[in-house]
Amino acid sequence: MKYAEMAVTVSTLNQYIKNKIAEDEYLNNILVKGEISNFKNHYTGHMYFTLKDENSLIKCIMFKSYAQKLNFLPKDGMKVFLFGGVSVFERDGVYQIYVKAMEEDGIGDLYAKYQEMKNRLEEQGLFDEEHKMPIPMMPKVIGVLTSQTGSVIRDIINVSTRRNPNVVIRLLPVPVQGEGAAEKIAEGIEIMNRKKLADVLILARGGGSLEDLWPFNEEIVAQSIYHSEIPIISAVGHETDFTIADFVADLRAPTPSAAAELAVPDRYEVKQKIITYQNRLRMSLIKKVQIMKLRYEKSMSSFVFKEPTRRIQENYIRIDNLVKHLENSMQVRQEKEKTKYTKLVAKLDAYSPLKTLARGYSITQKEGKVIKTKVELEPGDIVDIRFVDGSKKAMIQ
Repeated sequence: MKYAEMAVTVSTLNQYIKNKIAEDEYLNNILVKGEISNFKNHYTGHMYFTLKDENSLIKCIMFKSYAQKLNFLPKDGMKVFLFGGVSVFERDGVYQIYVKAMEEDGIGDLYAKYQEMKNRLEEQGLFDEEHKMPIPMMPKVIGVLTSQTGSVIRDIINVSTRRNPNVVIRLLPVPVQGEGAAEKIAEGIEIMNRKKLADVLILARGGGSLEDLWPFNEEIVAQSIYHSEIPIISAVGHETDFTIADFVADLRAPTPSAAAELAVPDRYEVKQKIITYQNRLRMSLIKKVQIMKLRYEKSMSSFVFKEPTRRIQENYIRIDNLVKHLENSMQVRQEKEKTKYTKLVAKLDAYSPLKTLARGYSITQKEGKVIKTKVELEPGDIVDIRFVDGSKKAMIQ
């Protein structure tokens, strides 16, 4: 009873501490420098993150009204100056900085290392699209590299089995943060490939700070993903988190659950697609048959099928007409040539020497040569004299 009267509630204690801090002018207007980690840009516009140095860290919150005034977007690894006040969040009993203003102080060492690694591997061609493999349409075995505890593997199993209960989930547990995690992840990828344990691999872990996700930024992991003969889906962190593994992987998923959706086709959707394709094929066949039927009916209604001899008869008539035309042409040509011949004969007859003989003239020849002048003959020559009714020999005196 005595203790009950003396004890204070947790709420009272937190309220007391909050009031004590509020009375400290130094804590109400403080300028702090450090490196941003575990940054979250809430959909409400508020920003939640941790500010750290080599030895310590403190939680921070920047409300939307102040965040809208920033001229840059904070990221994990950034070094910044913060101005604000320290206060206690009574419900959780934690103190944090309520940030009113923020300025950049350069990029953190880890973030700079990330950028250097990203640029170097990009120049080596590890991010090239032509190297990326397609994800199998209907994989039978889904390989998962992640921690065997936690919500990630449960989410992948739940989504995968809901979409297709027949798919096999093959988990190869690997550490997803901390020292030596990168080597174990690379080794897991090599084992999956060497033993051909899956049709597609999901490399997954939940969200976290840049330090938490760092194993997925190591070159040994990037090279293992690049040389993997099994397609890999990277699902590391939240949607806003990007790692080197995301750029090298054949496909990036914003979350592990989304990776399961990308890897495992929904059985119901596949069934509906098959039904749709069947209906399309059936309608196409019906349409094809209808078109062929119309072509058949059109062909059968053609006079070629109705009167198959008609074309032959028409050709016979055409041949007869051509023959008749040819005969007429030949007859006309014959008459024309006959008239021409008659004229030539009459002309030839008019020039014939026989006509001359008929008028009382004769032709004298010596040895077959017509004698035209007397000097061509000598006394004693024998000549032939041709008359209209015959010829006689004579001797020149």
